[in-house]
Amino acid sequence: MTTMESLIGLVNRIQRACTVLGDYGGGDNTFSSLWEALPSVAVVGGQSSGKSSVLESIVGRDFLPRGSGIVTRRPLVLQLHKTESGQQEYAEFLHLPKRRFTDFALVRKEIQDETDRITGRTKQISNVPIHLSIYSPNVVNLTLIDLPGLTKVAVEGQPETIVEDIENMVRSYVEKPNSIILAISPANQDIATSDAIKLAREVDPSGERTFGVLTKLDLMDKGTNALEVLEGRSYRLQHPWVGIVNRSQADINKNVDMIVARRKEREYFATSPDYGHLASKMGSEYLAKLLSKHLETVIRARIPSITSLINKSIDELESEMDHLGRPIAVDAGAQLYTILELCRAFDCIFKEHLDGGRPGGDRIYGVFDNQLPAALRKLPFDRHLSLQNVRKIVSEADGYQPHLIAPEQGYRRLIEGSLNYFRGPAEASVDAVHFVLKELVRKSIGETQELKRFPTLQAEISAATGESLERFRDDSKKTVIRLVEMEASYLTVEFFRKLPQEVEKVGNPAGGNPAASTVDRYTEGHFRRIASNVSSYVNMVSDTLRNTIPKAVVHCQVREAKQSLLNLFYTQIGKKEGKQLSQMLDEDPALMERRQQCAKRLELYKAARDEIDSVSWVR
Repeated sequence: MTTMESLIGLVNRIQRACTVLGDYGGGDNTFSSLWEALPSVAVVGGQSSGKSSVLESIVGRDFLPRGSGIVTRRPLVLQLHKTESGQQEYAEFLHLPKRRFTDFALVRKEIQDETDRITGRTKQISNVPIHLSIYSPNVVNLTLIDLPGLTKVAVEGQPETIVEDIENMVRSYVEKPNSIILAISPANQDIATSDAIKLAREVDPSGERTFGVLTKLDLMDKGTNALEVLEGRSYRLQHPWVGIVNRSQADINKNVDMIVARRKEREYFATSPDYGHLASKMGSEYLAKLLSKHLETVIRARIPSITSLINKSIDELESEMDHLGRPIAVDAGAQLYTILELCRAFDCIFKEHLDGGRPGGDRIYGVFDNQLPAALRKLPFDRHLSLQNVRKIVSEADGYQPHLIAPEQGYRRLIEGSLNYFRGPAEASVDAVHFVLKELVRKSIGETQELKRFPTLQAEISAATGESLERFRDDSKKTVIRLVEMEASYLTVEFFRKLPQEVEKVGNPAGGNPAASTVDRYTEGHFRRIASNVSSYVNMVSDTLRNTIPKAVVHCQVREAKQSLLNLFYTQIGKKEGKQLSQMLDEDPALMERRQQCAKRLELYKAARDEIDSVSWVR
């Protein structure tokens, strides 16, 4: 295979792969620019200008629908792939990827059926292309796009906008800078009225991208010829005009072989008194080689930009593949390893939240520094230690015999009643930290990119960690309640040792009558002193609990979460079998499809890059 064939064949394969992978005709816009960067030939002409015959002559096969009026109602993206000599010719449609057509009459029927599938059996058009690849040793590597024929009026059964619709569709193809325009005009009509030349001149005023083709040279009136056009005197293009002699309707009706038709075409030009001097540059075979040669030149000029675009696409795809994750192994050992790796990634992010590498852990400190002290300050000690309540509790504690010196039982009841209030803030602190930890687990699962592809595994981890946090919370509550109960179980002795001295000093300051102190024990001042003493003791306990409750909560909840949050989950997965592990790694089908598409694109682009590197650019 020559360098030219390698180059054009490479572009053909890339275009074909782009089409298969959805990069063209409604695919992923991220990569569709690769198709746009690759040159192709758009075939443009008025209705009945001979477009179909030109394409069939280039291919060497009779495969396009025929008829009067508008026959081509959808764009046909035709990719020709040159194969080794002696190999059987066949065709493939993109919408029927597993079926090879060796009977080209069936290819014609399938084009018609596929057109009707979108447009119905009407004269309407559609911009959804049909993609057809033909593999043959008798073609050159080319990508041709057959477009609906330009028309001037709408016929019955067509919308009033059909003229504008067709022109807009054709224009969308030919106005692209990498599109080569094959403008088909019949020789038996004035070139000044050619729809194809008119449109080509609008989108390509310099004529750099336009190739003019004159058909039906054999149908011109006797005594006339098309030399003015073919020699560039009537309308000059930067590329030479090419004359074509298509099969006659009689030949078509007789199913004259295209190989025979090509031979007749060569004989026509070789023996023509008008065109004999141009015979070597006329005919469908020459046109195919001319287009192929021009494509090579265009491709050579665009190789740097194509390579740059391919490299950029590879970088983007590899980044997305890293984001989506690599395919999962099928054996249980590898799946278990994958799950453990995913758990480690989650655990690392969770610990970063706790330790300050990510936001959220500071909310736990907020519970201890703000929420707990505020809750302690709001406890109803004023009501519990009101004069009326103190008198009531002390009197009930004394029973029928009043206390002699200090009301010890009254003190104990007042203190124990006060300390019970600490249960509420202690349990609230545990619940608040539990809520923060649950939120951090949820955020960590969401922030673990590797886990996003496995919704089932996310749910399993969430359930197992939730169960672990519940257990940590239960242990923490038991511990903080135990701290409160410990304070109530054994009161600080020093506090009580001070009371008799203070009572004695207050009741008998100068060694006066001891009976005065007895009377004072039942006065308002006496009960106020009791309330004050109890309040002092409760404040001392509050300061202690303010320090010890956070220690207990951190020890039982935060520390355990850092050290053994996933232990329960590890125990659970250790008991699972291969099928259960596989179910845990069951991915979102949409994500699996996306990875598969990315992997195919990545393979395509890498292969294209390697092929470009391997092609010799020396002429």
